[in-house]
Amino acid sequence: MPLIMRPAARDWTCEPAPHEVRAFHAALPGHAPTPLTELPALAVELRVARVFVKDESARLGLPAFKALGASWAIHRILAAADGPLTLVTATDGNHGRAVARTARLLKQRAHVLVPQGVGPGAVDAIAAEGARVTRVEGPYDEAVRRAAALADVPGAVLVQDTAWPGYEEIPGWIVEGYSTLFAEIDSQLAATGAELPDLVAVPAGVGSLAQAAVTHYRSRRTPGPCLLSVEPEAASCVLVSLTHGRPMSVTTGDTIMAGLNCGTPSSLAWPFLRDGLDAAVAVTDADSARAVHDLAALGVSSGPCGAASLAGIRAAVAQGLALEPGSTVVLLSTEGPTAT
Repeated sequence: MPLIMRPAARDWTCEPAPHEVRAFHAALPGHAPTPLTELPALAVELRVARVFVKDESARLGLPAFKALGASWAIHRILAAADGPLTLVTATDGNHGRAVARTARLLKQRAHVLVPQGVGPGAVDAIAAEGARVTRVEGPYDEAVRRAAALADVPGAVLVQDTAWPGYEEIPGWIVEGYSTLFAEIDSQLAATGAELPDLVAVPAGVGSLAQAAVTHYRSRRTPGPCLLSVEPEAASCVLVSLTHGRPMSVTTGDTIMAGLNCGTPSSLAWPFLRDGLDAAVAVTDADSARAVHDLAALGVSSGPCGAASLAGIRAAVAQGLALEPGSTVVLLSTEGPTAT
């Protein structure tokens, strides 16, 4: 599907994420802000002033940003718990490993369901965290349904990063956890002499990270940056939903961007995506693979999902997204190459 652009999104506003989230993460053992790396070669290619990549390949000892949401949500869950819990989730890889790692550190049990298409390396990494892993013969949406059913018993709780009517509190905590990533970008840009970015490219699966981006940048008094969501062509549920003006499910296919292979937008994320995203685009596996190669050549280790942000801005520019010569662009590289 072609690029969709929505100029009115810049004027939409919302409430900010809780300020205590970043302090919570800062107090975790081994926490440190992930790098924001400037890549002048990409600025030349895109004909803008500056391009930065937020490199999430080593967040809290894991190869993706997901630990931010899982740790904050589980912290909130356990604060109200009366005893030990089994934390149940479905995952395309990184979220499940983050839940499993957090459960192990906090001496809780974890049960992680993985759909078709998740590689053996990702499954083994989740199991190595001490979690019980169950493979589901079906797509991500089916794994989520199975996880919800398994968690509907005493002593178990679903820790899912997608929401639906009746299940939105915990996904909301996960989205709040992602706010630390954007607060770090603010501080890191300021240290380089830059102000707010003019464009932020965000890989989107069910839309939770994109929701966090919208929340961060649309909760300011002044207009924020252009926010571009990027999905695989094989699983473009956000783009399809924005095109039709309502949340829609799509039949997913195979893609190397396994962590983005989601067929239904989160119900919690949808109003933020509908009203706060400026643009959305879908990219091919070949686009993502090329971006992985190009980022590696520039010293940034990224997996296919993380490199989708570079692939997406390239595709968007080719389809008519205009960037001013003085622009500052931030690309979110959400995973490292070991997240397979």
